[in-house]
Amino acid sequence: MTRPVVAEVRDLRVHFPVRHGRQRLVARAVDGVDLAVHEGEIVALVGESGCGKTTIARTIMRLVEASSGSVSVGGADITHARGAALRRRRRDFQMIFQDPFESLPVNATAIDVVSEGLAIHRGDLDPAARREVALAALEMCGLTPAAAIAERRIFQLSGGQRQRVAIAAALALEPRLLVADEPVSMLDVSLRAGVIRVLLDMRERLGVAILFITHDLALAGVFADRVAVLYLGQVVEQGRAAEVIGTPRHPYTRALVEVMPKADGGRRAARTLLTGEPPNATATTPGCRFAPRCPLYRQLGQPERCRTEQPPLRAATPEHAVACHFPDLEVSPTLKENTT
Repeated sequence: MTRPVVAEVRDLRVHFPVRHGRQRLVARAVDGVDLAVHEGEIVALVGESGCGKTTIARTIMRLVEASSGSVSVGGADITHARGAALRRRRRDFQMIFQDPFESLPVNATAIDVVSEGLAIHRGDLDPAARREVALAALEMCGLTPAAAIAERRIFQLSGGQRQRVAIAAALALEPRLLVADEPVSMLDVSLRAGVIRVLLDMRERLGVAILFITHDLALAGVFADRVAVLYLGQVVEQGRAAEVIGTPRHPYTRALVEVMPKADGGRRAARTLLTGEPPNATATTPGCRFAPRCPLYRQLGQPERCRTEQPPLRAATPEHAVACHFPDLEVSPTLKENTT
C-alpha cells in the first residue's frame, strides 16, 4: 500500500537576480524540480555545493520565494502562503539547520528553546503542560535526565547536545515533515551516529517524513530510503537508495559513487575523470547541464543532442529514473584514472 504524500514540489524553479560588473544575470538555483516525500519516508537530496539542495529546503520552508512551480505540505498548497494562513500550517513542517552553534540562541536554556514553538502553536497548553511536553521531547531525543539538561544554557552544551535540542524543538510540535539541512556536517564523527539514530528513531516512533540534505552520498545510502541527485538545480537521477548507489546510471552519479570510501578499505576501481569548471548557475546551456564536464560527452565526440536537447528525467526501472541521453553506456577506461 502506497503511503500518503506528505510534501511535494512540482516543476519548482527558484531564480535569483545577480550582478556581474555591469551585467545583470539570473542564477537558476533550482530549475524545474519534481520531488515527493511520503509519510514515514526519508528522502536524501545529494549533490555538491551550489547545486540547489538548500534552496529547495528553504523554499519548502517558505524562507525563500519560488519563482514558479508549486510546494505543498499535507495536501495544502503553501507556495505563496503568508501571514495567518502560513502560521496555521507551520506546525506541519519544521527544519533542523546545519549549524547548531549559529541556529540556537546561546543564552537561552534548552527548555526555553523547545518550549518556544509550543507557545506559538499549542495555545491549548498551559505553561505546566508545555514544560511536560518539552521535557518529553528532550528525553525522546536522548537528552537524559531531561530535567537536568532543561535548565542548562545552549552555550553550556556540546555540539551533539545542541543539535538534539534543535531536533527536540522541531519534534515537540509533532510535524508531518522534518527538513534536515546537513544536520551532522558540523559535528565530530563520534557525534554524528547519535544524531542519525535520533532521526531514525523519530521516523519509526512518530512516522515523520524526513527530507535530508547532504553532500555525503555514502551517508545517504545507509540512512535514506530514496535518493535524488542534484546537479545545477536539476534532478539528474532519483530512486531507491540501494539502486541509485548500487547501479548508478547517470555519469555524474557514477563519479560520486566511485569516490565513496570502500567499507573494507581495499583498492578502489578506476575513477571517472570529470573535467571543466564547477557548475555556474548563471551560465546554463540549452542542452544537458552536465555536458561540459561529462566523460560520455567527450567519449561520443560531443554529440549535438547533448548540446541542444535537455534530457528529461525518464524511468529506467519502476523505481529508478535518470536524466541522460545515454544512460546505458559505460565510460571508457581511457577516461578514468587508477587509484589505490
